[in-house]
Amino acid sequence: MMKQFRLDQLADSIFAIVMTILVFDIRVPEFNGVVTNGVLVHSLINMYPLFLSYLLSFSLIFTYWRSHHFIASVLVRNIDTQFANLNGIFFFLVGLVPFSSHFLGTYIGARTSTIFFAINIILIGISLFAMRSYAIKSNTIENTPFTKVEDDHAKMHILFPVVSAILAIIVSFVSIKLAIVLFTLAILFNLSNKGTSYVFYLINIFKKK
Repeated sequence: MMKQFRLDQLADSIFAIVMTILVFDIRVPEFNGVVTNGVLVHSLINMYPLFLSYLLSFSLIFTYWRSHHFIASVLVRNIDTQFANLNGIFFFLVGLVPFSSHFLGTYIGARTSTIFFAINIILIGISLFAMRSYAIKSNTIENTPFTKVEDDHAKMHILFPVVSAILAIIVSFVSIKLAIVLFTLAILFNLSNKGTSYVFYLINIFKKK
């Protein structure tokens, strides 16, 4: 049986490195000759796509770090080789975020960069969901007890960004700005403590109709 604390250390290291690399794509603008404050302000305004992609990606990585922590450190009490392998796939996809983020920030108005970023989010979410599902169904992993309500909310936290990213891909053929809004809503949803409660409240309203 593998040591759980080694996986925790690896996860924290990878997330720390990825979150740090994200800011490397934002370079200080360089100019020849005398530079005025107006030129600097204008250059910063022109760099807003990079700042936006950094904000989205950093927030995204933070929510996935938090979700991974709950699965690998709180939900499960021990790990096995298959669970570690699923973590490897998850880390591989998380490591791709700096590229997909920079790609989105550099070509913020392009459908291709938007779709690539969305696919990255979708694959991370699917791998995280697969990891959690395996941990619950595995005969070799012991889990911390949880209720059905807790299970439903945990699944919603993982799948909401996936659904939002799928919708963003579809919407990108009409409006790139609206696709970016969907990315933002997915992140705000996971950062909110009551995000899942609001969604289930709306679902229950439609069920009653």
